[in-house]
Amino acid sequence: MNIPNMLTISRFVLIPVYLVIFFNGHIQVAFFILLAAGLTDILDGYIARTRGLITPVGVMLDPLADKSMMIAVILSLLISGLIPWQAAAAMFIRDLGMIMGSAFFHFRGKLTVPANVMGKLTTVLYYFAILFIVFHLNFAITYLWFVIGVSFLTSFIYIIQFLVLNRGAKLK
Repeated sequence: MNIPNMLTISRFVLIPVYLVIFFNGHIQVAFFILLAAGLTDILDGYIARTRGLITPVGVMLDPLADKSMMIAVILSLLISGLIPWQAAAAMFIRDLGMIMGSAFFHFRGKLTVPANVMGKLTTVLYYFAILFIVFHLNFAITYLWFVIGVSFLTSFIYIIQFLVLNRGAKLK
């Protein structure tokens, strides 16, 4: 267990904190909890890369923490009526597909694709979409649909990278 992995685990801990604050009516405060989680993500990645502390566990847990937090956020926004169910469904399908696909291939000994620029950009765009939604900006849902489109494009890029990375390898 190293510092980057502990920071990743802290993101899992922040999920129920976010949910309690959100559902107690402090939606904008909950957004800042989400931002804190995002900052730990940036910090753990920076420390892991600069200090050579990248581990297989961290490579697996980091995106799982990110996706788990986003699923909690999507659920909270859906339940509170701040986003349409169709947008929530599209985000769930994409994120659950990425989680299940990653886990499926990881446990079969396949190489996983590390986060790339498009993935990081998509995350930043989602944070802006959530910001616009929680502060009730008129264009928030339109912007959210744009980001959902970008996220599916990013997933397609990850799939291509995965296939190239694992070309010629057989499933266990």
